Amino acid sequence: MTRSLWLDTTQGTARRQPPLPTAADVVVLGAGIAGLTTAYLLARTGRSVLVLEAHEIGGGVSGHTTAKLTAQHELIYHRIGDAAARYGGSQLAALEWVFATAADNGIDCDLERTDSHVHTTDPAQLPELRAEVAAAVAAGLPAEYVDTIDPPLGAVGAVRFRGQAQFHPRKWLLGLAQLTEADGGQIIEGVRATGLREGDPSIVRTTAGSVRAKDVVVATHYPIFDRGLFFARLEPTRDLVVAGPASREVTGTYLDARTHHSVRAVPTPDGRQVVVGGEHYRVGDHVDVNARFAKLAAWAREHVGLTEVRYRWSAHDMSTVDSVPYVGRYHPRASHLWVATGFGQWGMTGGTAAGMLLRDLVAGEDNEYADLYDPNRFSVRAAAGMVTANATVAKFLAGDHVRALAKPGLANLRPGEARVTSTVAAYRDESGALHAVRAHCTHLGCLVAFNNAERTWDCPCHGSRFDVDGQVIQGPAVHPLRRVNGKEER
Repeated sequence: MTRSLWLDTTQGTARRQPPLPTAADVVVLGAGIAGLTTAYLLARTGRSVLVLEAHEIGGGVSGHTTAKLTAQHELIYHRIGDAAARYGGSQLAALEWVFATAADNGIDCDLERTDSHVHTTDPAQLPELRAEVAAAVAAGLPAEYVDTIDPPLGAVGAVRFRGQAQFHPRKWLLGLAQLTEADGGQIIEGVRATGLREGDPSIVRTTAGSVRAKDVVVATHYPIFDRGLFFARLEPTRDLVVAGPASREVTGTYLDARTHHSVRAVPTPDGRQVVVGGEHYRVGDHVDVNARFAKLAAWAREHVGLTEVRYRWSAHDMSTVDSVPYVGRYHPRASHLWVATGFGQWGMTGGTAAGMLLRDLVAGEDNEYADLYDPNRFSVRAAAGMVTANATVAKFLAGDHVRALAKPGLANLRPGEARVTSTVAAYRDESGALHAVRAHCTHLGCLVAFNNAERTWDCPCHGSRFDVDGQVIQGPAVHPLRRVNGKEER
């Protein structure tokens, strides 16, 4: 069983209230950081705003993060050259907007200032850390190099950003939802978008009917509509997270640039707990996720004194080929279709900055960051990244089909086991019941792989995830895996 601390320690108001309205000025798909920031800011302009969320507010990526609110995004600034100052400025502006909005509206979301650190346990990486400090300082960011951190975490050096923050993302989102509704916006949970016809107006098809909108904002983490070729420009990865009480005090936020282990603390009704992330892998890789959770917990016990794993969950990230998110027009010809995606591990400030940008774009106003985040930008470096990403997809398409052909059928599948054949993905639960579905992802047909910790079918090509009965958990897939009886593979 996996459950996010952020979801477990909050209780939202159910917003399941079909029938759907027939029209809105703006339809926002997704009630995470990017979606609700956009919705709130647009509702304040007097537009009628409808937010559709497939699960619950914050139930997607935003509720499964480690929730570091910082402009320090690993070691990005020495890699993005002339864009560093504007990128850093947009992220700092987003951070300060969260503080101002929380203070002005009384949102209690455990928001607190703290220093952020990116360290390394490898001496060979120290020159890169020093280069990052130089680039960040030149960009006007509060960076400095330090030799040690506390807790030590095996670090041999670190980049510190002073005055960053952390918060409880679900509490923040519930506060934003209330503000959006107070300004006339409507939020409906449990409704999934399944299609779109662009036009004037556009028509969004959903599991609860269709709705017309002048503008449509897609903030579904991975863009769910197959236009814009985002499947060729995004890489899906997962990081595991464990949380619980610990014997060592943690006062800042920490990330190992080499191993991706991250650490922060959070106040809970049961006292302060640590949140530890790591064990990064590509979605759908053939890995033992349970073993990786165990390895992460062992690391946390050794380095921060974790005494009990009370929560464990995973974070789903999408990274762009040049490390800068895609925020703006969905495709070059789009006039009223917008997107926000590709935040990597940094969606708390990244998604907030996206909402601030999208507010201006939808309203037809200038924004100094529009070209920086333009989803339709292109560069030689980006082209090389696309070649690499698509080569990885091709590897999965070819290799997984070969492996599946060599696997036995399903007759001898024991309780707790899962298997993917050339046509069927099957899992036998602990009671002996067989859950069998078509093995090909409904997005572009890649073979799914079993995640033994979360008991999900994960697509290695573009990151779609399904439960054992084939229902969509995360896109880009919008249609479920078809259930079968499993007899054809016996």
